[in-house]
Amino acid sequence: MRNTSDLSLFLGQMLRRPQSVSALMPSSERLARAMAAEVPEGTGPVVELGPGTGKITRALLEAGIAPSDLHLLEINDDFVSFLRLRHPDVHLHHRGAQDMDRIGLPTARAVVSGLPLLSLPRDLQRAILEAAFRLLPPGAPLIQFTYGPSNPVPRPLMRDLGLVAERGRRVWHNMPPAQIYRLRRPAA
Repeated sequence: MRNTSDLSLFLGQMLRRPQSVSALMPSSERLARAMAAEVPEGTGPVVELGPGTGKITRALLEAGIAPSDLHLLEINDDFVSFLRLRHPDVHLHHRGAQDMDRIGLPTARAVVSGLPLLSLPRDLQRAILEAAFRLLPPGAPLIQFTYGPSNPVPRPLMRDLGLVAERGRRVWHNMPPAQIYRLRRPAA
């Protein structure tokens, strides 16, 4: 029943507000678990961008991230309401990902992104990545998946921000198949 309500909400939002939902289907549980597995062990804040119905959120909590360490940024009103009911113990911020460095965290252990970077305007991509790397210390990852054939961040932007990309796991059991990337600023 839980998956049915997730899918119903997702499809309803895709039809009513396609500009705020740019995926064709919600992430699979396998992709969610693979994303969660990329978060470095330890304690400290983890920021999730674009949690939607919360499939990756659940995987992050199941992987042992404390609810008090998890900060979600979501702009869709209905997803925010749904997430507040589903995950009342996490920090939910009803705002855009480009504002993540304004939620009061000094640093983050990782940023986990469900955002469709490939479909975002370049200036918004830049604003999101700049905000993320103001929160992330050198070496800490921004974990991103893509349906495209390569890193979803354009090379000039990677170069401008001093980032490196590492290819993670490919998740074939997702519709469509997804590739995970870890973006970092190298440690000095």
